[in-house]
Amino acid sequence: SEVLAAEAASCLNRAMAALRDIWEEIGIPEEQRLERTDVVKKHIKSLLDMMVAEEENLKERLLKSIALCRKELDTLCRELQLGPFETEEESTILQMEKNLRTRVEVLQKQKRDRKQELKALQEQDRDLCDILCTALFSIDSGGVPSLEDLDRYRRHVASLNTLKEQRREEFVSNKRQIILLMEELDHTPDTSFERDVVCEDEEAFCLSEDNIVALQDLLQQLEGRRALNEAVCAELRSRIVALWERLQIPEEERESSA
Repeated sequence: SEVLAAEAASCLNRAMAALRDIWEEIGIPEEQRLERTDVVKKHIKSLLDMMVAEEENLKERLLKSIALCRKELDTLCRELQLGPFETEEESTILQMEKNLRTRVEVLQKQKRDRKQELKALQEQDRDLCDILCTALFSIDSGGVPSLEDLDRYRRHVASLNTLKEQRREEFVSNKRQIILLMEELDHTPDTSFERDVVCEDEEAFCLSEDNIVALQDLLQQLEGRRALNEAVCAELRSRIVALWERLQIPEEERESSA
């Protein structure tokens, strides 16, 4: 600072000496020279005062920014369930403001990322619950979820996806068998559930637990009817063979009848 002050004084002295030379060459009277010198002094003082005021304003802005950042950091740390942010006590005002502002930006991004992931998980959850007819995952939609909450939600959605695939495979397999049995029994779907199973788009079928149980019941009913028909057919065939024997029907005639 002493070197800077010396250089400033040297520059000022050179400038004043140059001004005095110019005024002398022009022929400006001594009284006016003193007035002009006073104007130069006031101008320099005004310029320096303005520069000091600007730097004071910068300092005030930095301190105000530090206070706002601290307040926002406290809020973000509570929302994100993090410990308080510790600043270095020996750091300068400029460095402290930069560190705090950077930390605020980092935590704001974390908050946005968590909220966005929560929204995406809720959309998946709603779609799966519509298909599986299950209850939505219980979580506060208005707050910022913790990392543990998000992890539990991810695992919940993953389990629902697994359950959906299991029920989808079971539905497709049972539907295939049901259609074959209906064709074999010459049975036309006569209830709304049977029509939903046979005619509705597979992706639109509600994979609720009740529907899966009803699907299994329908398959068992059709299998029971086929077994009953097979038993009746076997009985009738047995009676026909007995009649052939009693009537002594030739083998060739039996084969053509069979």
